[in-house]
Amino acid sequence: MSWTLTAAVLLATAGLLVLGVLACRLWADVRTLAREVDTASRALASAARDLPRR
Repeated sequence: MSWTLTAAVLLATAGLLVLGVLACRLWADVRTLAREVDTASRALASAARDLPRR
Protein backbone atom coordinates (compact mmCIF):
# COMPACT_ATOMS: atom_id res chain seq x y z
CA MET A 1 0.00 0.00 0.00
CA SER A 2 1.33 3.41 -0.89
CA TRP A 3 2.22 5.88 1.82
CA THR A 4 -0.07 8.57 0.33
CA LEU A 5 -3.09 6.28 0.61
CA THR A 6 -2.16 5.44 4.20
CA ALA A 7 -1.74 9.13 5.03
CA ALA A 8 -5.09 9.96 3.45
CA VAL A 9 -6.85 7.26 5.46
CA LEU A 10 -5.19 8.43 8.68
CA LEU A 11 -6.09 12.06 8.03
CA ALA A 12 -9.69 11.14 7.24
CA THR A 13 -9.92 9.08 10.42
CA ALA A 14 -8.43 11.89 12.48
CA GLY A 15 -10.86 14.36 10.92
CA LEU A 16 -13.84 12.17 11.76
CA LEU A 17 -12.63 11.78 15.34
CA VAL A 18 -12.28 15.55 15.70
CA LEU A 19 -15.77 16.08 14.29
CA GLY A 20 -17.13 13.46 16.69
CA VAL A 21 -15.55 15.16 19.70
CA LEU A 22 -16.89 18.54 18.61
CA ALA A 23 -20.36 17.08 18.11
CA CYS A 24 -20.30 15.61 21.63
CA ARG A 25 -19.23 18.94 23.11
CA LEU A 26 -21.96 20.75 21.19
CA TRP A 27 -24.57 18.24 22.40
CA ALA A 28 -23.46 18.77 26.01
CA ASP A 29 -23.58 22.56 25.63
CA VAL A 30 -27.06 22.41 24.11
CA ARG A 31 -28.29 20.24 26.98
CA THR A 32 -26.87 22.72 29.50
CA LEU A 33 -28.44 25.67 27.69
CA ALA A 34 -31.79 23.89 27.50
CA ARG A 35 -31.73 23.27 31.26
CA GLU A 36 -30.91 26.93 31.93
CA VAL A 37 -33.70 28.13 29.63
CA ASP A 38 -36.13 25.75 31.34
CA THR A 39 -35.12 27.06 34.77
CA ALA A 40 -35.45 30.68 33.66
CA SER A 41 -38.85 30.13 32.04
CA ARG A 42 -40.15 28.38 35.15
CA ALA A 43 -38.91 31.29 37.28
CA LEU A 44 -40.64 33.77 34.97
CA ALA A 45 -43.88 31.79 35.06
CA SER A 46 -43.73 31.66 38.84
CA ALA A 47 -43.10 35.40 39.05
CA ALA A 48 -45.95 36.10 36.63
CA ARG A 49 -48.34 34.15 38.88
CA ASP A 50 -47.45 36.51 41.74
CA LEU A 51 -48.40 39.64 39.78
CA PRO A 52 -51.75 41.18 40.68
CA ARG A 53 -54.51 40.66 38.13
CA ARG A 54 -56.04 43.74 36.52
